[in-house]
Amino acid sequence: MPSRASKTSEIASRSPGHRRAGRPRAATAAARIYTNLRAELVSLERRPGDAISETEIALSYGVSRTPVREAILKLSDEGLVEIFPQSGIFVSRIPLAALPEAIIIRKSLEETTTRMATERASASQILNLQSIIQRQREADAAGDRDAFHQADEAFHAAIAEIAGHPGIWKLILQVKVHVDRFRRLTLPQRGRMAEVIAEHEGIVAGIEARDPSAAGAAMARHLERLRTDISATQHNNPEFFDQPD
Repeated sequence: MPSRASKTSEIASRSPGHRRAGRPRAATAAARIYTNLRAELVSLERRPGDAISETEIALSYGVSRTPVREAILKLSDEGLVEIFPQSGIFVSRIPLAALPEAIIIRKSLEETTTRMATERASASQILNLQSIIQRQREADAAGDRDAFHQADEAFHAAIAEIAGHPGIWKLILQVKVHVDRFRRLTLPQRGRMAEVIAEHEGIVAGIEARDPSAAGAAMARHLERLRTDISATQHNNPEFFDQPD
């Protein structure tokens, strides 16, 4: 016969309060796993075509497979992983056909926010943009592509913030997920990080001169460069791309 203590434990496990306490923990675990996995996928730490094991991830986080599955499903919705019921879960290849459209959307939005930022930027905000560029110089000198990418994200997010529309950057983050994976393949190219720094300097020069047309045009040229890089990058890394039929 079960003891009173075991009955109490069973009742507690069935109570609404217990379920409410447990669910946030599972949700928090799923969010943490999603964030970390997404970073690994976007940075190409997990390469296109690599298999993903829910069991291994669950063991590494010390959780059940449920929060792992929730994270995987969310990543699948973003097109970062593919789930094949009879074969397994794999890192998706970069959809080549989707890149030009995503770049066009991003260029349009960021050219607009840059023009707006030019009209609103304070002296301290311009100094902040310049300090971010300095972080990129240091990352380039150290050959630290991760630090360079983080500073690049901070630069573009700061411009949206200065423009008074930080929500636009959040929208861009959703649009450019595959572009980010593609961009990681361009950074190892000799001199590419220095070119990005020079392009960023041109954008800030336009903002500092209070010239919306010049700043917006500099941003447009900077992002258009991504589109012109697609063919060469695909040629150098064909295994990373999902080729259109």
